[in-house]
Amino acid sequence: MKKYLLFDLDGTLTDPKIGITTCVQYALHSFGIEEPDLDKLEPFIGPPLRDSFMEFYGFTAEQAEEAVAKYRERFQNTGIFENEVYAGIPEMLKNLQSKGYFLALASSKPQIYVERILEHFDLKKYFAVVVGSELDGTRETKDQVVQETLHQLFKENPIEPDQVYMIGDRKFDVEGARALGVESVGVTYGYGSKEELKEAKADY
Repeated sequence: MKKYLLFDLDGTLTDPKIGITTCVQYALHSFGIEEPDLDKLEPFIGPPLRDSFMEFYGFTAEQAEEAVAKYRERFQNTGIFENEVYAGIPEMLKNLQSKGYFLALASSKPQIYVERILEHFDLKKYFAVVVGSELDGTRETKDQVVQETLHQLFKENPIEPDQVYMIGDRKFDVEGARALGVESVGVTYGYGSKEELKEAKADY
């Protein structure tokens, strides 16, 4: 039995759509770009924001940095709480913890926001380790996040990737797990389609 369960946050434990897409909309507006349809901004849920602004709107690296700063202007006190926990998640986490699993949170969202969201929804008590990215853009890719999470979980002991599942809703979760030799579980109620997860070669 695998003992260590790494969970993604956005689209896996909580539905952050309104907060994330509205803050992206706010950032785009500052560049004179109007996008009234929040559904079209769903691809921003999951990957690092800088990458998304460059990929979807052709921003330069410098413009992407500006856009992220603008996004955070609204997100840090408003967008962060335009979010809700998926039904059954607290009960599931409590059940897993009671059965002796070690639970960890591994998110590409900045750690300071991850901690606040978990505290706000009273979920932090279930996690032995919580790892996010840094506001300065370091530890932003999923493989870096997974690597740091494993390091904190196993501490000075040898890391046992065969004892770990990474659970998430996007290809980035699957790819990050694969890079570290960890099996992945794709959830299909989030923001990645079943096809996306299969294509990324999710194990389950």
